[in-house]
Amino acid sequence: MDIKIRERNDVVIIDIGGDIRQYEVKGFSLYQHVKDLLHAGKRNLLINFEKVDFIDSLGVGDLLSSYVSTNNLGGKIKLMRVAPKIRLILQITLMDRLFEFFDDEDAAIKSFD
Repeated sequence: MDIKIRERNDVVIIDIGGDIRQYEVKGFSLYQHVKDLLHAGKRNLLINFEKVDFIDSLGVGDLLSSYVSTNNLGGKIKLMRVAPKIRLILQITLMDRLFEFFDDEDAAIKSFD
């Protein structure tokens, strides 16, 4: 898993590449990146799943932890370009009820206003 951070307006975009599997996590997990961003005062987070083909229970747990931490600080976390099979996993785990989903980055950015 590869994570890149970029910013547009007051929204931090977290671009994830590769599978989110426990044995493939190198360095920081998604949740660690989110915690660091929250600690730096960032509250509007958009996670881009465009280059993710698989997520395991570690990734689902990271998403849940990221949502809870962001929500507890009054922030918003949204998901973008989630592949259908990952969306199905999020539906099965009922996590699709926690997140807003977007296919277009501009629309996602505007939704934070």
